[in-house]
Order: sequence, then structure tokens, then C-alpha cells
Amino acid sequence: MSVWWLVRFFHVGAAILWVGGQLALSLIVRPAAATTLAPEDRTALFVEAGRRFGRVATLALMPVLLASGLALAWHRGVTLGSFTRPGYGSILGTKVVLALVSFGLAALHGLVATRGEATSTRWVGIAGVAVSSLVVLLAVSLVP
Repeated sequence: MSVWWLVRFFHVGAAILWVGGQLALSLIVRPAAATTLAPEDRTALFVEAGRRFGRVATLALMPVLLASGLALAWHRGVTLGSFTRPGYGSILGTKVVLALVSFGLAALHGLVATRGEATSTRWVGIAGVAVSSLVVLLAVSLVP
């Protein structure tokens, strides 16, 4: 067992928390709150859950994903030129771009949510979960 096993463990663990957290909030917390809480309590729950998840994502998950992803790419000998080659390189390049889009959508989601734009918040959230799920799909395709 090498240190790369540990780096991969942190990368996969952070990805699980990132995508799993998005899915849990979207598919479990939001619908449960919508059917059981009064509108003002629902809003308070969404604001607090979003704030906490955003803090964990910003301070822990995104830095771990970025650092471990860069380290793993370096370990595999990936260069910028690799991203233009068919197969592993182009799939990894697409995954990296979509991961950055996912982070951007999360930031946009937080912005529109704090402005109280319910419809925009919902659509940006759906787009974020969809893009994050595509990242996972591509990540799985990279494993031999």
C-alpha cells in the first residue's frame, strides 16, 4: 500500500460527500421539509442547511478534491496535452471541466438562494446535481 492509496481515498471520500450531500439535500431534505414544515420554518431550514453544506464544501471538500485530483493526475503523468488525446485524457479533461462547472453552479446556487429567487434557485440546484452526477459517471469510466 502506497501513499497514493490514501490520496485516492481522500479524493473519493470528498466526492462522495460533495455529490451525496447535494443529492441528500435535493431528494430527501427538501421534499420532507416541503411536506412537513410551515413555509417560514422550511425557509429557515433551507438557509441553515445550505449555509452549513456550503461552508463544509468550501473549506474542506473543494480543496481536498482539487488538491487530491491534481496530485493523482501528476502521479499518472497527466499533462495539459493529455486532455486532447482520445480515451483517458479527454475523459479526464471533460471531468475536470464539469467539476469546475459544478463548483461554479454551487456558488451561483448560494447567490440566488440568498436573494430569495426560488425558481432560479431550484433550476440552478437541479443543474448542479445533474452536472455533479455526470462528473461521477465520468470518474467511474476512468477506472479500469
